[in-house]
Amino acid sequence: MLQERIADVDKFVEPDRVRREVYTDPQIFELEMQRIHETVWIYCGHESQVPKAGDYYTVQIGRQPMLMVRGADGKVNVLYNRCPHRGNMMCGDRNGNTGEFFRCSYHAWTFHHDGKLRTIPMMESGYAGTRWGKDNPDCSMKRAARVENYRGFVFASLAGDGPTLKEFLGESRVAFDDMCDRAPEGEVEVVPNCFRVIQHSNWKIFLENQLDALHPSVVHQSTGRAAHNIEKELAKKAKSGEAPLSYHMLSAFATVTIDKWDAFQTINYPHGHCVLTGYMGLRPQDPDTLAYDKIMIKAYGQKRFEEIVGVNIHHVLIYPGLSVQSPLQQLRAVRPLGVDKTLTEIWHFRLKGAPEAIYRRSLAYYNLVNSPATLINADDLENFWKCHQGLASDGGDWVSFGRHFGRDIEKDGHVESGPNMGTSEAPMRGQMKAWAEYMRGA
Repeated sequence: MLQERIADVDKFVEPDRVRREVYTDPQIFELEMQRIHETVWIYCGHESQVPKAGDYYTVQIGRQPMLMVRGADGKVNVLYNRCPHRGNMMCGDRNGNTGEFFRCSYHAWTFHHDGKLRTIPMMESGYAGTRWGKDNPDCSMKRAARVENYRGFVFASLAGDGPTLKEFLGESRVAFDDMCDRAPEGEVEVVPNCFRVIQHSNWKIFLENQLDALHPSVVHQSTGRAAHNIEKELAKKAKSGEAPLSYHMLSAFATVTIDKWDAFQTINYPHGHCVLTGYMGLRPQDPDTLAYDKIMIKAYGQKRFEEIVGVNIHHVLIYPGLSVQSPLQQLRAVRPLGVDKTLTEIWHFRLKGAPEAIYRRSLAYYNLVNSPATLINADDLENFWKCHQGLASDGGDWVSFGRHFGRDIEKDGHVESGPNMGTSEAPMRGQMKAWAEYMRGA
């Protein structure tokens, strides 16, 4: 019934608008899980989350509970979090160390870190003459069909066929290259604890918001204006004439106006990935920044250093489940839990080899802007919820993505927003184009 009902995806998605059912219909959500989240490459975590053999971290891929685990051979495996005996979850904690092997807490079946069966209690007396034994692959924990790692970022696909991770990411690889290249040692490591936020809205609403360059000057105006007023007062009192940098992190939401956002640009790639250029960050000439610059120049040389810090990226979205802000050393992973419930994990990374002060600066932004306690995050969460509630009503059948429609520029296999059109809804149009292709089974 479901397959027949939405076989013609074009009835739901048009170039500049989509039907509201795309966000609210539970049956469409179920098909999304099959054809998108349980098929394409999904971010599992960073390899530094599982540094030692036996370390594991649980992750959700579509509707599937999974485990990312470091094996004794150093390889990171991704397994279904399920014992093949009676279906018991192997690990109930969010993360930990399983020791030399996995042991099911229900009937003590044990498995190697790659999921292969190790022992079954009563193997001879209880299972002699049955199909159950070491030679039966059904007695091992099921593995993700494909697992690949790009610069320490681990992805898995539950489909056996499809593009490689590198092919899937395409030009959006710049998100990881930019973050890692900003580290003097060329690598990052995860900050162990992440922020976890449950949003009472459809997963696509969050993704569409990430590169919506119009909303910051509207949604976050009150927070930014309040911070800017205090920033000016503190600057008057300060001997240096400057308020602490943390105030600027918030005041920018008021001082970066719509016309400035329009000066940015979106670059929209196949598979729904997209980039917002125009990094807003400061490069202050304070002692901490100068110390970092000196270390980077020693590691890379002056020319390469200038190339690295000159990368013009504010935000990269990797469809369907990852939002990366590489200059700020953070990413948000999207885990759909239901048609109206979405988990986002907000992770922060340390640049290996960079001074502690640089880490503390980026951590301040992470806490000020993206923690569940901030006004910035609260602004967004309220609007996500209100959007979903409105879409569930009979107040209209369509969601519009018409801003600067018809003015996009097709170039070398990607789509760019037009000049001075950084607030274009081109990223949303690109995401929904990819959504329709996936839902057709492409």
